[in-house]
Amino acid sequence: MILKLTNRSKNFYAYLGIVFGSREAEKVTGDRFYDDDDKDWYIYFHNSKPTAFVSVQQSKIKNVWGDNREHLIKTLQEVNKKESIKESVVPIVFKKEYEAAGFLETGNGYKNFMKIRGVKNGED
Repeated sequence: MILKLTNRSKNFYAYLGIVFGSREAEKVTGDRFYDDDDKDWYIYFHNSKPTAFVSVQQSKIKNVWGDNREHLIKTLQEVNKKESIKESVVPIVFKKEYEAAGFLETGNGYKNFMKIRGVKNGED
């Protein structure tokens, strides 16, 4: 199940606080995670536990994390379907997942990051 939440949603910190607090996501991605007020968070839940998430701010992907590849792909597909994602700088560690979810690579040149953009509803 994928839910779209904000940092004001009930139980947001109960769901993601452990991920933020342990810095597990930061260690995997090399990226910092902030709970900005204007971010929407797409969170994949399996057995009531978040196993993947993607945050979107101003039509750009800001944070990506997943400890289950298939759950992350499904979450990215949901974002790609629901949002018109502009060029975003994202952790390169999930390159295969972005491709599997239908995102287009638009550039590299970063050590740990790459650029992608979405294709809403399969349109180029």
